[in-house]
Amino acid sequence: MVKDKQLYDLLGVATDANENEIKKAYRKAALKYHPDKPTGDTEKFKQISEAFDILSNSEKRQLYDNYGLEAARRGGLAPEDMQGEGGPGAGGGAGGFPGGFPGFGVGGQGGGTPFTFASGGPGGKTFRFTTSGGPGGGFTPFSTNDAFNIFRNFTESGGLDEDDDLFSMFGGMRGGPRGRSAAAGNGGFSFGGPSMGQSPSPPPQQQKQAYQITLPVSLEDLAGGATKKMKIKRRGTAGQEEKILTINLKPGWKAGTKITYANEGDVQPDGSFQDVVFVIEEKPHETFKRNGNDLEQTVTLSLKEALCGYSKIVNTIDGKRIKIESSRPTSPGQEVRYPSHGMPISKQPGKRGDLVIKIQVQFPATLTPQQKQAIQQNF
Repeated sequence: MVKDKQLYDLLGVATDANENEIKKAYRKAALKYHPDKPTGDTEKFKQISEAFDILSNSEKRQLYDNYGLEAARRGGLAPEDMQGEGGPGAGGGAGGFPGGFPGFGVGGQGGGTPFTFASGGPGGKTFRFTTSGGPGGGFTPFSTNDAFNIFRNFTESGGLDEDDDLFSMFGGMRGGPRGRSAAAGNGGFSFGGPSMGQSPSPPPQQQKQAYQITLPVSLEDLAGGATKKMKIKRRGTAGQEEKILTINLKPGWKAGTKITYANEGDVQPDGSFQDVVFVIEEKPHETFKRNGNDLEQTVTLSLKEALCGYSKIVNTIDGKRIKIESSRPTSPGQEVRYPSHGMPISKQPGKRGDLVIKIQVQFPATLTPQQKQAIQQNF
């Protein structure tokens, strides 16, 4: 029987809930109380995030079930609470160790030294606690930043469902949490909280992480160049801030091109700001398929055109009209290249790839006896 049900009640799960049930409950509660939502509740979001952090970790959950919330927060019992916790088969001093801990008196000055103790005799549980220069040791309180970090890790590890439109829940933003996509144009997105290590005390040399956002762009914009303005919402030193970032798309850029804006993301624990990186994604086009610097287009011919010749007008990516024609028989799958009508080559100004016409022949579904006879007589 668990000692305390508070965290289970916060997530709305039973005390014997499994890992999937706890994740599902946290997902539902986090999306409901996230502070970036108009109806969000920062304190509630912080509480359910701490509950998830403890109940999703088997060691922390074991401590919580047996000894309560403070033990789970500390990572073990406080020294003054260890007397008598030895359980069956234990004896002697603190925590069942004969004579107590060497060099440490219960309630004494530990100076941050870690200790481990076992309870319950052979086969019992092993716990760890630290002292921090005072009676009973200490721990770093769970903060709102920790809550945002837990939520970020949860989304990045695939914790949300495919149909969870996270950004639209937070004030009209678009895109999924895994893709971090933003709508091209005057769209918007919001950061899910500061990027920091899951430990409340990140290493001093922790590497600064950039925040990446997928930016879908049309093939026309990548061919001719364009300017996009993106409204971002970030967490600054004085709370949430809004800013417009201008993105100048260069002719010939390809999918995967990255545009970095230094220090435009969320404020970090050390007072610095994340970089924001937009990653270009090509939108599918109804006419053209890009292949490097070339553009491929399929043109369908009738059987008559394929045998006797054809003449057609096609549009290029930049709106020009060119004539494609042949007086000779054309085979299905044949390709015809039209130089310098493809995509601009970004590293070679003034040069372009080719337009590649792929021929498709539409055969008749049926033939009349007269048509069959004519074919047999002439081929």
